[in-house]
Amino acid sequence: MNIPSTILTMLFGIAITLASLWYGQHNDLMPVAASNEAAEVDTLFRAMLTVAFGLALFVQCILVFAMVKFRRRPDDKTDGPPIHGNIPLEIVWTAIPAFIVLAIGIYSFEIYTQMGGLDPMVANLDMHAHHHRSGAAIAAPLPGSENELETPVTPRTQVAIGIGASPAAQGRTADVVVDVMGLQYAWIFTYQGSGVVAGELHIPAGKEVQLNIAAQDVLHAFWLPELRLKQDAIPGRTTELRFTPTKPGTYSVVCAELCGGYHGSMRTQMVVHTPEEYDAWVQENTVAQNLDNPQVVAMNLAEMTNEQFLAPYAEDLGVTAQTLHSLHSTH
Repeated sequence: MNIPSTILTMLFGIAITLASLWYGQHNDLMPVAASNEAAEVDTLFRAMLTVAFGLALFVQCILVFAMVKFRRRPDDKTDGPPIHGNIPLEIVWTAIPAFIVLAIGIYSFEIYTQMGGLDPMVANLDMHAHHHRSGAAIAAPLPGSENELETPVTPRTQVAIGIGASPAAQGRTADVVVDVMGLQYAWIFTYQGSGVVAGELHIPAGKEVQLNIAAQDVLHAFWLPELRLKQDAIPGRTTELRFTPTKPGTYSVVCAELCGGYHGSMRTQMVVHTPEEYDAWVQENTVAQNLDNPQVVAMNLAEMTNEQFLAPYAEDLGVTAQTLHSLHSTH
């Protein structure tokens, strides 16, 4: 039976499409999705993988077909036909990739906007515009004027960087705010409101979390693979990262920017608690870091005064107020 080439082409296209759609949805290449933002990123990833797998499968099938169809026959030592080009074909294979890249770019921008990628920039520009509307201006006197004054300079405003609040939550303070400091080769987390300092990130599930990320020395990258989020830690400025974890568990925190000889060891973990477990953790660590509490087992010496630092040693040596008074009287 002789099947028309148009029917064969249509069946081939349907088969490629179905295979691509199936693989795009059942590839299991990504780790567990543990945040609301991860679901959006995974949707984009599956779309990109579907297109990429379809194109790869199409090209490989064409190559195999060409190898079989146009192979050299036995005892055929002649040259192939002199084909110099096909303008319509070149237009088609240029236009299709261009359209695909444009469509994926627009979709990626939409996902980035939904995740709040433009929020830090928009908020910063709004503040800058309000500053101008409130009366700030740049004025320059005429050269040689008797009342020549120094030109007022508008303060430079750095545009914030990062994944900020989603449009639905714009302007709303996050439930948990943590300052993150990256340094060779560790992450330090300071919890606003409680003053707790830790080497691990502890957050509650179902609550919006804001990380204010900075670097002490060189460029680092704060990467949460299970949350599909990565944000640079830049020396001299703060970047923002907002997300809502959904699944309690322990996940990796990795530096994804080459930052020195021990870059590979710059790892810690993020523990997502239930809200009740998180409240208990904060309370326990707040008590543990209270300098006046007898249960203290560790403290930040940099935050202590000289009197607080020397008090335990003075007690061990038997130095009392009377001893110090007698010394002052002698000298």
